[in-house]
Amino acid sequence: MRYFIELSYNGKAYHGWQRQPDAVTVQEVLETSISTILNTPIVIMGAGRTDAGVHATQMFAHFDTIVVFEVAQLIFKLNSFLPFDIAIHNIFKVVPDAHARFHALSRAYQYRVAVKKNVFTSGNCLYIKHNLDIDKMNEAANILFSYKDFQCFSKVHTDVKTYNCNIMEAKWLDKGDELHFVIKANRFLRNMVRAIVGTMVNIGLGKMEVNTLHDIINSKDRREAGFSVPAQGLYLTEIEYPKEIIL
Repeated sequence: MRYFIELSYNGKAYHGWQRQPDAVTVQEVLETSISTILNTPIVIMGAGRTDAGVHATQMFAHFDTIVVFEVAQLIFKLNSFLPFDIAIHNIFKVVPDAHARFHALSRAYQYRVAVKKNVFTSGNCLYIKHNLDIDKMNEAANILFSYKDFQCFSKVHTDVKTYNCNIMEAKWLDKGDELHFVIKANRFLRNMVRAIVGTMVNIGLGKMEVNTLHDIINSKDRREAGFSVPAQGLYLTEIEYPKEIIL
């Protein structure tokens, strides 16, 4: 039987999602925990590969097992066994070929930029002490809808067949002491959101004109785009799936 797990995690202590031989990752900790509780080796496939330090308010993963368990009890045991920075929200049955990564219809990310110094959120967002022009940043966000190829925002030497992404939402929100960048697409390239945010921060600071974004995207050159903002402010917030894969 195949199951989906819905979880969240604070990525500060982890070297990303994907299991690695010499670093602690979310996948490794989760696999170890569920294998221990079910008393059988369990391999988990995540919906994506968040980088070191990136958080997730909603992440999905799938696993297969023939072990019979009661869902509510397994969720309780996992949340008791796992460290405080990983939380299990739901476990549910799906069709046998359902895939947490390949069946995802869309993913959404949020990036938090603090515009006022806050000692309690300094580890969870990027602090920019200079004034940011959110109107210009939203002008730049609207430009993204005119393009599909975002190679300029991708980490170089990545193993992908295409740099095309269908962006469904992109906007900056004023939250008072913070600005939040929200972006949703069918897929994302490695480092894409952090590079987009860095470029738009440069626009908001007046270091770059809004229309320069057209030239950057058309260049397909990562060196033309802005800096990559730190991982601490990035959150995977939503993953959507077709309803028919859920049993």
